[in-house]
Amino acid sequence: MSSEQVVTPKEEVKAAASSTASSVKSFLAGGFGGMASVMPFDLVKVRLQTSHGLYKNTFDCFKQTIARDGVLGLYRGMATPLASITPIFAVSFWSYDLGKKLAYGLRSNKDDTSPLTLAEVTFAGTFSAVPTTLFMAPSERVKVLMQIQGQGGEAKYKGPLDVVRQLYKEGGLRSIFRGTGATLLRDAPGSAAYFVAYELTKKALTPAGSKPEDLSFGAVLFAGGMAGVAMWTIAIPPDVLKSRLQSAPAGTYSGLLDCLRKTIKADGPSALFRGLGPAMLRAFPANAATFLGVEYSRKIMDMVI
Repeated sequence: MSSEQVVTPKEEVKAAASSTASSVKSFLAGGFGGMASVMPFDLVKVRLQTSHGLYKNTFDCFKQTIARDGVLGLYRGMATPLASITPIFAVSFWSYDLGKKLAYGLRSNKDDTSPLTLAEVTFAGTFSAVPTTLFMAPSERVKVLMQIQGQGGEAKYKGPLDVVRQLYKEGGLRSIFRGTGATLLRDAPGSAAYFVAYELTKKALTPAGSKPEDLSFGAVLFAGGMAGVAMWTIAIPPDVLKSRLQSAPAGTYSGLLDCLRKTIKADGPSALFRGLGPAMLRAFPANAATFLGVEYSRKIMDMVI
Protein backbone atom coordinates (compact mmCIF):
# COMPACT_ATOMS: atom_id res chain seq x y z
CA MET A 1 0.00 0.00 0.00
CA SER A 2 1.28 3.48 -0.83
CA SER A 3 2.45 5.56 2.10
CA GLU A 4 1.15 8.72 0.43
CA GLN A 5 -1.89 10.32 2.05
CA VAL A 6 -5.04 9.89 0.00
CA VAL A 7 -7.19 13.02 -0.28
CA THR A 8 -10.86 12.21 -0.70
CA PRO A 9 -13.23 14.33 -2.85
CA LYS A 10 -15.02 15.37 0.34
CA GLU A 11 -11.75 16.68 1.81
CA GLU A 12 -10.97 18.53 -1.43
CA VAL A 13 -14.35 20.27 -1.33
CA LYS A 14 -13.82 21.17 2.33
CA ALA A 15 -10.37 22.62 1.59
CA ALA A 16 -11.73 24.65 -1.34
CA ALA A 17 -14.57 25.98 0.81
CA SER A 18 -12.11 26.95 3.54
CA SER A 19 -9.91 28.77 1.00
CA THR A 20 -12.92 30.63 -0.41
CA ALA A 21 -14.08 31.60 3.09
CA SER A 22 -10.60 32.91 3.87
CA SER A 23 -10.62 35.05 0.73
CA VAL A 24 -14.08 36.44 1.50
CA LYS A 25 -13.05 37.25 5.07
CA SER A 26 -9.90 39.02 3.84
CA PHE A 27 -12.00 41.04 1.38
CA LEU A 28 -14.53 42.10 4.02
CA ALA A 29 -11.88 42.75 6.69
CA GLY A 30 -9.96 44.95 4.27
CA GLY A 31 -13.13 46.93 3.64
CA PHE A 32 -13.66 47.50 7.36
CA GLY A 33 -10.02 48.56 7.68
CA GLY A 34 -10.37 51.03 4.84
CA MET A 35 -13.43 52.62 6.43
CA ALA A 36 -11.38 53.29 9.56
CA SER A 37 -8.48 54.96 7.71
CA VAL A 38 -9.89 58.14 6.13
CA MET A 39 -8.17 61.28 7.45
CA PRO A 40 -7.78 64.88 6.17
CA PHE A 41 -3.99 65.01 5.73
CA ASP A 42 -4.16 63.77 2.14
CA LEU A 43 -5.42 67.09 0.74
CA VAL A 44 -2.44 68.93 2.26
CA LYS A 45 -0.03 66.35 0.81
CA VAL A 46 -1.48 66.72 -2.70
CA ARG A 47 -1.51 70.54 -2.58
CA LEU A 48 2.12 70.66 -1.47
CA GLN A 49 3.07 68.26 -4.27
CA THR A 50 1.28 70.10 -7.05
CA SER A 51 1.66 73.79 -6.10
CA HIS A 52 4.70 75.92 -6.85
CA GLY A 53 5.70 78.22 -3.99
CA LEU A 54 2.14 78.76 -2.75
CA TYR A 55 2.80 77.28 0.69
CA LYS A 56 5.82 77.61 2.99
CA ASN A 57 5.38 74.21 4.63
CA THR A 58 2.84 71.66 5.84
CA PHE A 59 1.39 73.81 8.59
CA ASP A 60 1.13 76.86 6.33
CA CYS A 61 -0.92 74.77 3.91
CA PHE A 62 -3.19 73.68 6.78
CA LYS A 63 -3.54 77.30 7.91
CA GLN A 64 -4.31 78.72 4.46
CA THR A 65 -6.79 75.96 3.65
CA ILE A 66 -8.71 76.39 6.91
CA ALA A 67 -8.67 80.20 6.61
CA ARG A 68 -10.06 80.02 3.08
CA ASP A 69 -12.50 77.08 3.30
CA GLY A 70 -12.91 76.27 6.99
CA VAL A 71 -12.15 72.92 8.61
CA LEU A 72 -14.39 71.13 6.11
CA GLY A 73 -12.06 72.39 3.38
CA LEU A 74 -9.57 69.77 4.53
CA TYR A 75 -12.00 67.14 3.27
CA ARG A 76 -12.31 68.59 -0.25
CA GLY A 77 -12.17 65.78 -2.77
CA MET A 78 -12.75 63.15 -0.11
CA ALA A 79 -16.15 62.05 -1.46
CA THR A 80 -14.38 59.84 -4.01
CA PRO A 81 -11.99 58.13 -1.57
CA LEU A 82 -14.77 57.82 1.00
CA ALA A 83 -16.88 56.02 -1.60
CA SER A 84 -14.00 53.97 -2.99
CA ILE A 85 -11.81 53.35 0.07
CA THR A 86 -13.85 50.37 1.24
CA PRO A 87 -13.66 48.42 -2.05
CA ILE A 88 -10.03 49.48 -2.62
CA PHE A 89 -8.85 48.22 0.76
CA ALA A 90 -11.06 45.16 0.36
CA VAL A 91 -9.32 44.35 -2.93
CA SER A 92 -5.91 45.11 -1.41
CA PHE A 93 -6.28 42.70 1.51
CA TRP A 94 -7.99 40.09 -0.68
CA SER A 95 -5.08 40.36 -3.14
CA TYR A 96 -2.57 40.04 -0.31
CA ASP A 97 -4.35 36.89 0.89
CA LEU A 98 -4.28 35.57 -2.69
CA GLY A 99 -0.58 36.48 -2.98
CA LYS A 100 0.17 34.47 0.17
CA LYS A 101 -1.68 31.48 -1.27
CA LEU A 102 0.32 31.78 -4.48
CA ALA A 103 3.54 31.91 -2.46
CA TYR A 104 2.57 28.70 -0.66
CA GLY A 105 1.64 27.10 -3.98
CA LEU A 106 5.03 27.96 -5.50
CA ARG A 107 6.94 26.11 -2.77
CA SER A 108 8.68 23.03 -4.13
CA ASN A 109 7.57 20.91 -1.17
CA LYS A 110 3.99 22.32 -1.24
CA ASP A 111 4.23 22.97 2.51
CA ASP A 112 1.43 25.34 3.50
CA THR A 113 1.83 25.06 7.26
CA SER A 114 5.15 26.77 8.00
CA PRO A 115 5.16 30.60 8.20
CA LEU A 116 5.90 32.60 5.07
CA THR A 117 9.47 33.75 4.61
CA LEU A 118 10.36 37.43 4.29
CA ALA A 119 10.76 36.99 0.52
CA GLU A 120 7.32 35.35 0.27
CA VAL A 121 5.64 38.13 2.24
CA THR A 122 7.40 40.64 -0.03
CA PHE A 123 6.06 38.82 -3.08
CA ALA A 124 2.51 38.73 -1.66
CA GLY A 125 2.64 42.42 -0.76
CA THR A 126 3.94 43.40 -4.19
CA PHE A 127 1.34 41.22 -5.91
CA SER A 128 -1.46 42.88 -3.93
CA ALA A 129 -0.75 46.20 -5.66
CA VAL A 130 -1.58 44.89 -9.15
CA PRO A 131 -5.36 44.31 -8.83
CA THR A 132 -5.68 47.23 -6.41
CA THR A 133 -4.18 49.69 -8.92
CA LEU A 134 -7.06 49.07 -11.34
CA PHE A 135 -9.36 50.66 -8.76
CA MET A 136 -6.88 53.03 -7.13
CA ALA A 137 -5.64 54.90 -10.22
CA PRO A 138 -8.96 56.38 -11.45
CA SER A 139 -10.03 57.12 -7.87
CA GLU A 140 -6.79 58.99 -7.26
CA ARG A 141 -7.15 60.89 -10.54
CA VAL A 142 -10.58 62.21 -9.53
CA LYS A 143 -9.48 62.93 -5.96
CA VAL A 144 -6.38 64.89 -7.00
CA LEU A 145 -8.33 67.10 -9.41
CA MET A 146 -10.91 67.87 -6.72
CA GLN A 147 -8.23 68.58 -4.12
CA ILE A 148 -6.27 71.13 -6.16
CA GLN A 149 -9.40 73.25 -6.58
CA GLY A 150 -10.04 76.11 -4.20
CA GLN A 151 -6.54 77.59 -4.34
CA GLY A 152 -7.59 80.63 -6.34
CA GLY A 153 -9.52 80.89 -9.57
CA GLU A 154 -12.87 79.45 -10.55
CA ALA A 155 -13.66 75.84 -9.68
CA LYS A 156 -13.71 73.69 -12.81
CA TYR A 157 -15.53 70.70 -11.37
CA LYS A 158 -18.83 70.55 -9.48
CA GLY A 159 -18.11 67.18 -7.93
CA PRO A 160 -16.54 63.73 -8.50
CA LEU A 161 -19.10 62.65 -11.10
CA ASP A 162 -18.55 65.88 -13.00
CA VAL A 163 -14.80 65.18 -12.98
CA VAL A 164 -15.38 61.75 -14.52
CA ARG A 165 -17.76 63.21 -17.10
CA GLN A 166 -15.35 65.94 -18.17
CA LEU A 167 -12.32 63.63 -18.21
CA TYR A 168 -14.15 61.14 -20.42
CA LYS A 169 -15.25 63.93 -22.73
CA GLU A 170 -11.68 65.25 -22.99
CA GLY A 171 -9.81 62.00 -23.47
CA GLY A 172 -11.95 58.94 -22.85
CA LEU A 173 -10.89 56.16 -20.49
CA ARG A 174 -7.24 56.97 -21.16
CA SER A 175 -7.71 60.32 -19.43
CA ILE A 176 -9.57 58.81 -16.48
CA PHE A 177 -6.81 56.23 -15.97
CA ARG A 178 -3.93 58.69 -16.41
CA GLY A 179 -1.23 58.00 -13.81
CA THR A 180 -1.89 54.25 -13.61
CA GLY A 181 1.79 53.43 -14.19
CA ALA A 182 2.88 55.89 -11.52
CA THR A 183 0.28 54.49 -9.13
CA LEU A 184 1.64 50.97 -9.63
CA LEU A 185 5.22 52.26 -9.28
CA ARG A 186 4.20 53.75 -5.94
CA ASP A 187 2.08 50.90 -4.64
CA ALA A 188 4.07 47.81 -5.69
CA PRO A 189 7.13 48.53 -3.50
CA GLY A 190 4.97 50.48 -1.07
CA SER A 191 2.62 47.54 -0.48
CA ALA A 192 5.58 45.19 -0.10
CA ALA A 193 7.03 47.46 2.60
CA TYR A 194 3.56 47.86 4.13
CA PHE A 195 2.85 44.18 4.70
CA VAL A 196 6.46 43.21 5.48
CA ALA A 197 6.68 45.91 8.17
CA TYR A 198 3.39 44.80 9.66
CA GLU A 199 4.34 41.14 9.79
CA LEU A 200 7.83 41.84 11.17
CA THR A 201 6.51 44.23 13.82
CA LYS A 202 3.85 41.73 14.88
CA LYS A 203 6.50 39.01 15.14
CA ALA A 204 8.78 41.26 17.22
CA LEU A 205 5.94 42.14 19.60
CA THR A 206 4.73 38.55 20.04
CA PRO A 207 5.81 37.11 23.42
CA ALA A 208 7.49 33.71 23.46
CA GLY A 209 4.93 30.93 23.36
CA SER A 210 2.19 33.18 21.98
CA LYS A 211 0.76 33.64 18.50
CA PRO A 212 0.80 36.92 16.49
CA GLU A 213 -2.98 36.57 16.14
CA ASP A 214 -3.32 37.02 19.92
CA LEU A 215 -1.59 40.41 20.12
CA SER A 216 -3.12 43.10 22.28
CA PHE A 217 -5.13 46.07 21.03
CA GLY A 218 -2.14 48.40 21.51
CA ALA A 219 0.29 46.06 19.77
CA VAL A 220 -1.96 45.82 16.70
CA LEU A 221 -2.23 49.62 16.61
CA PHE A 222 1.55 49.99 16.80
CA ALA A 223 2.24 47.36 14.13
CA GLY A 224 -0.31 48.94 11.80
CA GLY A 225 1.13 52.40 12.37
CA MET A 226 4.65 51.18 11.58
CA ALA A 227 3.35 49.55 8.39
CA GLY A 228 2.05 52.93 7.24
CA VAL A 229 5.31 54.68 8.09
CA ALA A 230 7.32 52.04 6.21
CA MET A 231 5.15 52.39 3.11
CA TRP A 232 5.25 56.17 2.89
CA THR A 233 8.97 56.32 3.61
CA ILE A 234 9.59 54.86 0.15
CA ALA A 235 6.36 55.83 -1.65
CA ILE A 236 6.63 59.63 -1.63
CA PRO A 237 8.80 60.17 -4.78
CA PRO A 238 6.52 58.15 -7.11
CA ASP A 239 3.52 59.68 -5.33
CA VAL A 240 4.74 63.17 -6.24
CA LEU A 241 5.06 62.14 -9.89
CA LYS A 242 1.61 60.54 -9.78
CA SER A 243 0.04 63.69 -8.34
CA ARG A 244 1.69 65.88 -10.96
CA LEU A 245 0.77 63.59 -13.84
CA GLN A 246 -2.84 63.38 -12.68
CA SER A 247 -3.30 67.09 -11.99
CA ALA A 248 -1.51 68.62 -14.99
CA PRO A 249 -3.34 69.74 -18.15
CA ALA A 250 -3.21 67.28 -21.03
CA GLY A 251 0.09 67.47 -22.90
CA THR A 252 2.15 68.81 -19.99
CA TYR A 253 4.08 65.56 -19.68
CA SER A 254 4.65 62.88 -22.29
CA GLY A 255 4.99 60.21 -19.63
CA LEU A 256 6.40 59.27 -16.24
CA LEU A 257 10.07 59.79 -17.16
CA ASP A 258 9.29 63.17 -18.74
CA CYS A 259 7.48 64.18 -15.56
CA LEU A 260 10.50 63.11 -13.48
CA ARG A 261 12.90 65.06 -15.71
CA LYS A 262 10.81 68.24 -15.73
CA THR A 263 10.12 68.08 -11.99
CA ILE A 264 13.82 67.85 -11.12
CA LYS A 265 14.75 70.52 -13.67
CA ALA A 266 12.14 72.98 -12.38
CA ASP A 267 12.21 72.35 -8.63
CA GLY A 268 15.28 70.25 -7.88
CA PRO A 269 15.49 66.72 -6.42
CA SER A 270 13.92 67.88 -3.15
CA ALA A 271 10.60 68.30 -5.00
CA LEU A 272 10.33 64.50 -5.07
CA PHE A 273 9.84 64.57 -1.29
CA ARG A 274 7.16 67.25 -1.12
CA GLY A 275 4.23 66.15 0.98
CA LEU A 276 6.36 63.87 3.17
CA GLY A 277 5.31 65.77 6.32
CA PRO A 278 1.53 65.37 5.96
CA ALA A 279 1.98 61.84 4.61
CA MET A 280 3.82 60.87 7.78
CA LEU A 281 1.34 62.69 10.01
CA ARG A 282 -1.36 60.57 8.43
CA ALA A 283 0.59 57.33 8.01
CA PHE A 284 0.74 56.15 11.61
CA PRO A 285 -2.78 56.86 12.91
CA ALA A 286 -4.59 56.02 9.66
CA ASN A 287 -2.89 52.67 9.19
CA ALA A 288 -3.04 51.83 12.87
CA ALA A 289 -6.82 52.22 12.50
CA THR A 290 -6.78 50.23 9.25
CA PHE A 291 -5.10 47.15 10.69
CA LEU A 292 -7.13 47.36 13.89
CA GLY A 293 -10.27 47.27 11.74
CA VAL A 294 -8.89 44.39 9.68
CA GLU A 295 -7.75 42.26 12.61
CA TYR A 296 -10.79 42.67 14.83
CA SER A 297 -13.36 42.34 12.04
CA ARG A 298 -11.54 39.17 10.94
CA LYS A 299 -11.71 37.80 14.49
CA ILE A 300 -15.43 38.48 14.65
CA MET A 301 -15.97 36.77 11.29
CA ASP A 302 -13.90 33.77 12.41
CA MET A 303 -16.22 33.38 15.38
CA VAL A 304 -19.46 33.59 13.43
CA ILE A 305 -18.56 32.06 10.07
